[in-house]
Amino acid sequence: MLSPQDQLTELVRTLETEQHVFATDPLLVTEKLQVEEGTVLQKLHRRASRIDSNGALAGVLGKIEGRLKGIMVIMSVIWCVSGFFGLFTLLQANVVNFFYVLVCLLGFHTIMLVGWLVMTLINQSKHSSNWFASFVSPSYLIRGKDDVTQAAVSLYEQQLQHSGMRWYLGRFSHQLWLATLTGMLLAIIFLLIVRQYSFSWESTLLSDQALITLTRVLGWLPSMVGFDVPNDAAIVQSRLVTDTLPLAIARQWAGLLIGSLLMYGIVPRALAWAFCALMFRSKKMRLDIKIAYYQKIINFWQRQVIDVDDFVAVAAPIAPKAVVSSAAKLVALLEYPTDNPLWWQAGLNYYDGPIEAVEDFGIIDDREDLARLTTHLDQHPLQVLLGIHDKALPDRGALRKLDQIAAHAQHGVIVQLLNNQTLETNADASRSTFNNVRYQQWQTALAARKIGLVAG
Repeated sequence: MLSPQDQLTELVRTLETEQHVFATDPLLVTEKLQVEEGTVLQKLHRRASRIDSNGALAGVLGKIEGRLKGIMVIMSVIWCVSGFFGLFTLLQANVVNFFYVLVCLLGFHTIMLVGWLVMTLINQSKHSSNWFASFVSPSYLIRGKDDVTQAAVSLYEQQLQHSGMRWYLGRFSHQLWLATLTGMLLAIIFLLIVRQYSFSWESTLLSDQALITLTRVLGWLPSMVGFDVPNDAAIVQSRLVTDTLPLAIARQWAGLLIGSLLMYGIVPRALAWAFCALMFRSKKMRLDIKIAYYQKIINFWQRQVIDVDDFVAVAAPIAPKAVVSSAAKLVALLEYPTDNPLWWQAGLNYYDGPIEAVEDFGIIDDREDLARLTTHLDQHPLQVLLGIHDKALPDRGALRKLDQIAAHAQHGVIVQLLNNQTLETNADASRSTFNNVRYQQWQTALAARKIGLVAG
């Protein structure tokens, strides 16, 4: 899977292409990062983190990741407990057939491990992650119809379909087998501590010598790490035992049982788990910065002035000066309140003649407010004075509201830029109280729409 930073960066890309409104304006963040140091990837990560300034996107990604890991932990615990109680049930008799118990412990496990190894060697499990992707689809783990949740789920599903996920699936499968074998090992140790067992073997076809040879081969690897292995006399003595064996011989068989479970079960499975983990890391997804979205951002950051002497500065767009008419006025605030209920008086002071009336419409925030205002403007010939707080961004939503108000105001719209603590309305004061970058953004937007700005 992608790293958490890459996931956040990809999620920002997906949402921005779908015109999502972020906590922080992506354009402002991109412009500020142009002069900062760092590699392209570092700056892209930094950009995504700043755009997600309230942590909402990272929170959704973290929730999905946490629930995926939680499922894996719960399944591992269940497999461990099932292995423990499975072996606990198997070892209820005091006289235990050694080879029967060993086959029950390692028979199916060995077949599955060899099968996985063969499939890996012939490379037939490329698409084995498909069923895993459907089994643990993020859409089952997190509910939500908002665009952030839907985009995050889609991002995770794309990662689960990646070819490198075969190693992720293999690692998870080996993890479950390790949990099962660990549960069996704990059960064996516990039962051998609290109970005294006798071990035997029986066979119709195999002779004593054949079982001696088999036991030597089986015990070679456990004996290399210090586990006891029954000698020839102990093997012959253990055939068809129906009562208690000498304690020393029973301990040798117990040591061979534990050693076989470790060396032929847990150790090979742990090596397979480590191999899958290394392969998954080597095949890990990387952020593709060659796609057009990232290339556009990178090209903007790398844009430089080659010859300063030939550079001609382009004047920033300036909104036309507001013309206050004698028509009746409607004053309203766009999205944000202000501390002074008479904020509009400073704007109307630019007109020396009499004004018919002033109607305070309040705050225009949601669709209902906008619909109510446009209906009112259609029925009454008014000039609208719109107050815009310094917190307001000239994003798509705000500009869409401004365009609709301008389309319905029969005597036009004028704009007054506000600050929560000050009420200066001339151009210099607006620059001092309004953020310079934000001020110029509103100037550009108003100039494009030919909407007047209250200025001295």
